[in-house]
This record gives sequence, structure tokens and C-alpha cells, in this order.
Amino acid sequence: MTNASGCLERYKGVVDHWERFWEASHAAEPVAFRIRRGVIHRRRLIERLATSDFTVEPIREIDGYFRVLSGMGSVAQTIEHWLGFFHIQQAVMGLPPLALEPQPGERVLDLCAAPGGKTSHISELMAEDGPLVAVDPKEKRIRGLLGNLYRLGCMNVVVVAGDGRQLPPGALFDRVLVDAPCSGEGNYRRKKGRLPDRSAGFVAYVTKLQEDLLRTAIRVTRPGGLIVYSTCTYAPEENEAVLDRVRRDCPVEIEPIPLSAPHSPGLGSWQGRRFHPEVERAWRVYPHHLDSGGLFMARLRRLDSTAGASAATAVDDAWSSIPKAFPGEDPDRAAERIASAEQELAHWFGFTPEILGDLGWLVRGRHIWAHTAKVWPIDHWSQQPHAGSRRVISVGLRAFRAGPGSFETPTSHFLTRWGSQISDSRRFALDRETLRQLLEHGEVAAGSADRGPVALSWEGIVLGRGVVGARGLRHELGRPHAERLQALLAPP
Repeated sequence: MTNASGCLERYKGVVDHWERFWEASHAAEPVAFRIRRGVIHRRRLIERLATSDFTVEPIREIDGYFRVLSGMGSVAQTIEHWLGFFHIQQAVMGLPPLALEPQPGERVLDLCAAPGGKTSHISELMAEDGPLVAVDPKEKRIRGLLGNLYRLGCMNVVVVAGDGRQLPPGALFDRVLVDAPCSGEGNYRRKKGRLPDRSAGFVAYVTKLQEDLLRTAIRVTRPGGLIVYSTCTYAPEENEAVLDRVRRDCPVEIEPIPLSAPHSPGLGSWQGRRFHPEVERAWRVYPHHLDSGGLFMARLRRLDSTAGASAATAVDDAWSSIPKAFPGEDPDRAAERIASAEQELAHWFGFTPEILGDLGWLVRGRHIWAHTAKVWPIDHWSQQPHAGSRRVISVGLRAFRAGPGSFETPTSHFLTRWGSQISDSRRFALDRETLRQLLEHGEVAAGSADRGPVALSWEGIVLGRGVVGARGLRHELGRPHAERLQALLAPP
């Protein structure tokens, strides 16, 4: 690691308003967050944060993003964050999903998904309607991805472990995000000047990786579809040079980005090398533009071609409805378990047939997943070479696990995500002190409440699963989940 000041100096003749860029790069970066669409109204969240003495302001250039102005401690250490009402993320990172403009019902691919900030943002922009396939090769990073998707309650994401460069042809997407691995110079500010050295070997490796990922994205995008390529670095070798090579021999054009935010255009040349004129349609976003980090992004339109057009005629053949039984599961047994789960939701929690009719179900092992993805390319991918290198990790939200007998136990994440649909009679309302006692001791008196499963509720918000038994009310949040909540409720 290095203080990396030299990595900025090389752009002195490139960056507009150099003094402002330098000053912003060496100033503390404000904390920013994105409100979780469809779960809480922004006014209500701001009011709740204000009760914890946090003052925030909207970032006018990026819809749904807010900047923390003041507050005691970290906004991440709040129950609102625990509940998935918002996601802490650099403001500048909201631009690529907005440039992608995903629409409900489309088939969307996030080729480098972990840790999930942009994935969850895309899911929200899609109104969680239609498949969002999130691919990442590293199991450790996927754990972080799943943690964010579950906390935020994203229902339409199909998470796949695998190398994005090896996705097979056939299943075409409407839109693809390539948020490529890079040297991370745009994180200079957040990392307080500590960045890895950009050795010649690293540059050769990472630019090859970036180009391969972008070429794969183009190959799996339908004619007329969109690709957004982004990095968090300033290096032209990883940005304009990659775009230039791809633009010259792939069926794409680089088009203007239809957003209103301060930025600089892509470079027309670097160190004596002229780039394709369309490269200047890309965006360079520097720290002084949004008081955030640094970003490069470009939007590419997939053009028609003989190969692309013929492939497009078979695109629907490569997509199939998500089955109720994961490959290898007994379909009859899966149908029985799903029927039981739906009965439990209707009987105990008041879910109506209209609500349940919008959800897809997938049985895998001891769990039942609820999703709104509808279709996937997994059946097609499993028939292609290197199928074993692509592994489905999750589909939507883990909703139930097998309980004793034929009972299916709903998960806390599922009940929290669908808390507004739970009947009042099955909500067990807790005040702050009773909730703290419940978390500390695992059980409290239940009064005259009817026995059976309940949704634990605090300040009108469903926290998760509980059960009323002979000895009282018991929480079933899961140890790590409960310990985290208990720490947030502890007196200062």
C-alpha cells in the first residue's frame, strides 16, 4: 500500500478544476445512503432518523440518495438500517444503475454483483418485477451480497456463483451492468490515500479482465439492449482504452448518458493515443462533482448483426419459468410443502390469495424461497459447457424452512419484508423495554395472547418471527440477528 498521491498527479492535465479536485480528494467524505424504495416513504424515514438526532439532506442530483449532515455515532448503528430501510453507499455509485434504466419485467444481468449496492438498486428500479441475475465469482463476497439482499428484502434477484466471463451464449438480456474490478483510484478519498500500487503486471491483468467482461456483456445482450460499463478509477488504461478496443470490433455504439449530474466527458486521447470519437460520450465523475468518490461510466447500445439477430429469435427458448422444485428435488413433495406454507400464511398471518398469487415459490433442501423473478436462464446454462462452474446460490428471499411435522416456519426476513400484509391479530406489539427483555432473556410473558406463531412488532414495524407458547412469548429471530438488534437497543 502507498499514500498514492502520485496516482492523482498523473491526471493534473486532465481533471477540470484541479484545485477543487485535489481539495475534495483530501477532505473527509460525507456518509451517504439510498432509501429502500417500496418499503418506507422517505419522509417517514427522515422523521425516524431525526428522533435519533440524525440530520440528513437529499442529494438533488441522484434521486433517492441522502447525505448525513450530523448525528451522534454512525447511521449504520440504527434500527432503521437493521430493518433494511436504507443502504449506505457512496452517492456516486448510484449513477450506473440509473444510467442502465432497468424497467419492470425486463431481463437484467449484473455481471460483477457483490457486495450488492448496485444490484439492490437495480432491483428497486425494476420494482422487483422480472429476473435480475447477479453473478460473482467469489464465495466470500457473495456472502456479503446475500446479507445486503436479505436485509433489504430484494425479491427478484437470482444469485449465481461463477465467472462472468464464462457465461454461455443463448440466453440474452435486455440490460447488463458491468461494474468491473479496477485499481480503485476513485476510492482514494474513502481510503484516505491508501491504495494498492498499480504495477505493470496488475494493469495488464485487470485491463484484460475488464475487456473480457465487457465483451461477454455485449455477447449476451439482445440487439437493441443496453450495457453500462463502470469502474471506480480514473485510469484511462482501464476506462477509455478498454472502451476504444471494444467499440472498434464489437456491434455496439457508445451513446450519451441521459442523466443530469455534474461530470466531465471521457478523454479523447491519452499519452499520444487517440480514442474512438464516441468514447468522449462517457462520463468521468470526480470527487468535487458530487462531494463523493470517483467514477467512470459509459452506456453502450447493442446493435443488430447477423449473429445477434439469429440468436435473438431463440432468446425465449433459453429462458424458462422458475420451477417449484429445484433440480433434484421431488416435484410432488415440493408442491405439498408450498401448499402447506401458503396455508400457514393465510391461517396464521392473514395473507390473502391476491398477495400470494404474485409470489413464485422454489423448494430447495429444507427451505422454500419466495421470488418475483418469474423466469431464469439456469436450465439453459446447465446444458452448456462448464455448467459446473456456475452454481445457483439463491432465488429471491428465503421464506420458509421445514419445521416439525408438516409445519413450514416463515423466516424473519420474509415477515419483515411483507409486514404490511400481516393481520393485526397476529402482530405482537412490544414496547422498547419489553423488546429488550425479550432479546436478553429469549422469553417474556404473553398475557392473554393466543398461542401460535406471531409477527413481533415494534412501533408498528414487523421485526421478525416469534411464537406464543405455554411459557409465554419467545422470539425466533436467530442468534446473530437478535444480538445485533439487542446491541442497537442498548442504552448509550
